[in-house]
Amino acid sequence: MSDRPREVFSRIAGRYDFLNRVLSFGQEQKWRARGIVHLPVGRVLDLGSGTGAAAAVFGDREIVALDPVSEMLALSPIPGRVVAYGESLPFDGDSFDGVFSAYVFRNLVSIPETLDEVSRVLRPGGALVVVGLGRPRGAVARFLHRIGSAVFLPIAGLLAGSPGEYWYLHRSLDKLPPPEEMFASGPLALELVWRMGPLGFVYGAVLRKAMESVPPQGGRDPVRSGG
Repeated sequence: MSDRPREVFSRIAGRYDFLNRVLSFGQEQKWRARGIVHLPVGRVLDLGSGTGAAAAVFGDREIVALDPVSEMLALSPIPGRVVAYGESLPFDGDSFDGVFSAYVFRNLVSIPETLDEVSRVLRPGGALVVVGLGRPRGAVARFLHRIGSAVFLPIAGLLAGSPGEYWYLHRSLDKLPPPEEMFASGPLALELVWRMGPLGFVYGAVLRKAMESVPPQGGRDPVRSGG
């Protein structure tokens, strides 16, 4: 996360959850839950955890909440909280069974660096689940959504007393390509993408770290050993 979004979220921390519910028509937790069902049970990193809103739908998983905005984390009910950036995770390799990230990726400084770090801390076979906002697919849907967010988000910002911050949120929706392109290459394999919300402007994605290959006994190549 760059300095600009960090400053934005530090200023609106106390109003963030309420406004998120308004802007999503009360669906933001439902969209999180649709992603969380794809997470393994075990130790999970909530990357960009913010105020810890996902805590209610994580179930029995052991959660570590990470966010660069200390003002947001201070409001979180999750006991394990770490102030840090996704591009430089302060954890040992193979530390987590899963990583979850909701409404965060458009605010990252470097998605490739973050994916490298997520791959490093995931155990073999572990999953990264991303829920994010963007523009819908299709020219007409994108046009309608762009007009709607240009009107609705600044109005929400005025109501929150933070018009500049919510104009930033509107502009951030155009920052990234669709998830099918964004996650097409990298250290994790893209398994699944789905769309949610009006016009499909919310996406979910599941990425998987490869299982470690088991070397054959005696170090022999299993394909060539018979001949």
